Order: sequence, then structure tokens, then C-alpha cells
Amino acid sequence: MLRTEVLIVGGGPAGSACAWQLKQHGVEFILLDRAEFPRPKVCAGWVTPRVLRDIQLDPAAYPGNFSVFNQFLIELKGLRFTLQTRQYAIRRVEFDQWLINRVRAQVITHQVKEIRQEGEYYLVDEEYRARYLIGAGGTNCPVKRALFEPEGQPVRGSLIVAQEEEFVYPGASRLCHLWFLQQGLPGYAWYFPKSENVVNVGVGGSAARFKQRGDTLRHHWELLTERLYAYGLVRDHPFNPLGHSYYLRAAQPLLRKGNALLIGDALGVSTLDMGEGIGPSIQSGINAATAIINHTPYTLDGISRYSFPSLLRLQR
Repeated sequence: MLRTEVLIVGGGPAGSACAWQLKQHGVEFILLDRAEFPRPKVCAGWVTPRVLRDIQLDPAAYPGNFSVFNQFLIELKGLRFTLQTRQYAIRRVEFDQWLINRVRAQVITHQVKEIRQEGEYYLVDEEYRARYLIGAGGTNCPVKRALFEPEGQPVRGSLIVAQEEEFVYPGASRLCHLWFLQQGLPGYAWYFPKSENVVNVGVGGSAARFKQRGDTLRHHWELLTERLYAYGLVRDHPFNPLGHSYYLRAAQPLLRKGNALLIGDALGVSTLDMGEGIGPSIQSGINAATAIINHTPYTLDGISRYSFPSLLRLQR
């Protein structure tokens, strides 16, 4: 049995950031993920200036696809305007690998099946033992299922469902488009261009609102593809979107039970207005690691509930 101080289940941005923070302070850890990296991951890949600061990412030295946006073209029902801002886009397949490479020596490919507590320790599949256990395995994280849900599900924010696709489109427009509340959509749709003619298009919204209205996400995906064609953004492309879901941040999320902590999408930390998840996930991972390092309470202090205020500021 492998013994360590901290066992992290999940190697996405939250888990990798947590591991990196622990490594910086000499805390022993093992990170488990069921996938081999690099792994495919469809995601708009929107990152803010704060993300770059938090993980010390230098765009000039970053080896992957990296785009800079100084403005977003926004449509809010019938209102059209340009929002001046400074934001970035990455490809998750590259970004996640870059993050995990910084802690690669402590990463093990393993699919978690059983978790139990024995005294002050957590045992995973009778192969790993740790004093602290970090759940970073996404919306269906095994740590959350095993330790946080049996006594009643933790308080969660709204469930968001999304469909999106990322592909190479020669001659792609370099302008980012966001469409809010179009044609009854309880959320927004996007066209997010990246470098090397890569684009990500998608649509997402409240699962509860779709159900209340008798509407479907698929219907709004079809409306999006029609809009992309009408705008001349994407034509003659055989769309094949992938679906996923995640939770927005709850008012009082259950962060911790004993020395088991949830971070990222396992906790549900995406912003309430834009559903931005990468930044809050990374920040939650760093906060959890800091709590372990300093033996202080684990909180979400410093992690904004909203994205839009930062979008309104031109980041330099």
C-alpha cells in the first residue's frame, strides 16, 4: 500500500493546481487520474488574467495554443454591443497536460472504485492511504459520491447542461461572439476562436429552466448552428457536439468533511453569470492546498461568484 500525506483524486485544473501548490511547499502527495495525459477535453477554454497569475503561466513560454481577446461581440436579446476587455483562450487538451506535467512524478493512472475511512486515514481501493483526501474528479467525483452524498446530498448550485464542439476551420474569424438569452435560451451560446484556425462553439443553460419550459438543449444547438451559418462564421461543417454538465456555485457549499475536501467541479464553483469554471476551479485547488499547508480553515475566500465585473475592466 502506498502511503502519502495528501491523496488527490482527479488531475484536471483544480487537482493539478492543488498538487502544484503542495509541491511548492514540500508537502507529500499522490495524484490519481483514470485517464492518461494528454487527454481529449472539449471546452471553450476561456481563461482570465488572474488564472495566468495564479498558476504563473507566461504566455511567451507556453507551448500550446494561446489566444488573446481585447473585445467580445455580445448580443443580449435584441441589444448588440462590443465589450472591451482582456481575456485569453487555451485548448484544454494542451492546458491540462501543461498543468499536470509540473507534478508528473507524483501522478498515477488509476480509476478509483472504493473509498473508506479508517481512523484518521482514508483508504482508496486498499492501495493508497492518506491523511488528507482531495476530491477533484469533476461533477461525478468518486470522493463526493463516497463521502459527501450518503448522508444527503450537499447543497448545490444550479445544474448547467451544455453542448459544444471544437474543430479546425480554415479561415476562421478571429472575433469572439457571445449570444445571451436568444430565442428563449436560459443561458448563452458562443463562438470562441483560438489560434491556428481552431474554433470552439457551444451552447449552455439551466437544466431546470429547460425542463420547466419543455425546451431542449438540442433545440438551441440547432438554432446556434443556424446562426453560425447566417453570420458566415461556420458553413459546410458536419457538426458533432459533445455534452457535459456542471454546477454553478451554491450559496453555502459543503467544502469539507473531516480531512476530505472537494474542489473544482466536484464542489461546484463556476461563476453564477457566465458559468466560468477554469479560474474558480484552479483557485479552489490552491485554497484547499493552502488550508492543508497552514492548518487553517478551507474557504472559498477570494474566489468571485461572478465573471462579468472583471470582464468590464480592460486588463493590461
